[in-house]
Amino acid sequence: MQSEVPVTSIQTGIRPAPTTFSGQLRHLGPGFILSAAIVGSGELIATTALGAKAGFVTFWVILVSCFVKVALQLEFGKNAIYTGLTTMQSLNRLAGWRIGGIHSTIWIWLSLQTLKLLQMGGIVGGVALVLHMAMPAISVNVWAVLSAASAAILVFGGRYGWVEKGSLVMIILFTAMILLSLLLLQYTTYAITGDQLAEGLTFRLPPAAVGVAIGAFGITGVGGDEIMYYNYWCIEKGYARYTGPYEDTPVWTERAKGWIRVMTLDALCSMVVYTTVTAAFYLLGASLLHESGQVPDGYAMVETLSRLFTVTLGPGAKIMFLIGAFFVLYSTLFTATASWARIFGDAFGQIGWMAYHDEVTRKKTIATLAWAFPAVWCLLFLFIKLPVLMILLGGAATSVLLLVVAWAAWQFRYRQLPANLNPSFGYNLWFWASLTAILAVSIYGACSL
Repeated sequence: MQSEVPVTSIQTGIRPAPTTFSGQLRHLGPGFILSAAIVGSGELIATTALGAKAGFVTFWVILVSCFVKVALQLEFGKNAIYTGLTTMQSLNRLAGWRIGGIHSTIWIWLSLQTLKLLQMGGIVGGVALVLHMAMPAISVNVWAVLSAASAAILVFGGRYGWVEKGSLVMIILFTAMILLSLLLLQYTTYAITGDQLAEGLTFRLPPAAVGVAIGAFGITGVGGDEIMYYNYWCIEKGYARYTGPYEDTPVWTERAKGWIRVMTLDALCSMVVYTTVTAAFYLLGASLLHESGQVPDGYAMVETLSRLFTVTLGPGAKIMFLIGAFFVLYSTLFTATASWARIFGDAFGQIGWMAYHDEVTRKKTIATLAWAFPAVWCLLFLFIKLPVLMILLGGAATSVLLLVVAWAAWQFRYRQLPANLNPSFGYNLWFWASLTAILAVSIYGACSL
């Protein structure tokens, strides 16, 4: 097992957190990457399909789902700030069952990655299919290769700043496109009325919609993968470095609380972005498809919506919608490439295969894996060519992973958090609401099998 060495230990730069709102805004960034990762196939396909099936009645479930799970993300972010440790380092020091000196959560995570590889292969295929819809002269296979190669080229340098800026650009583009689509919808016969929105915000759940609501909770908002990635981006942004090593002093406590406030604002701003986009996709499905009873499967959803936009808004609307769909899917591919390179390098370090805490080794590993993973994802798609099934299999792994994350977050909160950083009563209620909701959904899902 690799020794527990914070990746921030080789750096200096302790500084107090900004106290003004404008100063805090200038230090946001990890949430941009998280938003780009979250808004992907789930929002484009599954959320839209849920709207098509249930109509407006379960719209509130989408909003609650996006909000409630952020508490787990905050626990992971806080852990990175006060320890300076990456996700796998933090998991490896948890109490509990170990195999070969490595904590069982790491082995569970590793065992789920075969299905996650399939999911990312499906994302590569999704990007390729959308590009093929826009430019059919180029085959889907060629688009898949180009998509995977471009993600590797953009990420292999390993620089945090480039990942953050690239994520921010894609967030702006896909958010603008999807919101514009929703706005233009209001000038058609499919316009959403105030009564329909009110129906979706009544916190009512008809018995027939329970299954749909459970599915909505599982696929929307921040997932287990994104929560685990968040530590790396908080560390690389500098939150842990600015806080400095733990000291039981008032000065350190104030500094840590200040950077935790910045991180919390970052997480909440991220939540606003992905909640807005997720809600827009849901409303598109509920307005365009529910009344007609159309619930296409998989990537047929993209083609169906693009055709409907063409009928209602003219030929140019299809290109607009496909551009939005491309950036939604490609943002997931881009950020996943950067995130996978880091978390796998970290896991390999904990198992003892490499010295992830060494800066030179870490950069080489990230660069290598940034090429290796997109290549594997692309090959899986080219051989299997069932992108929707590949994504659904990965989604099953994500559900299990969220339970692991919930358990780890509980340990971070009640076994590791320094007493001088104890949160408010309101935050604890939020945290327990998140744990309860995740466990309830998991139990319901298991009973439904």
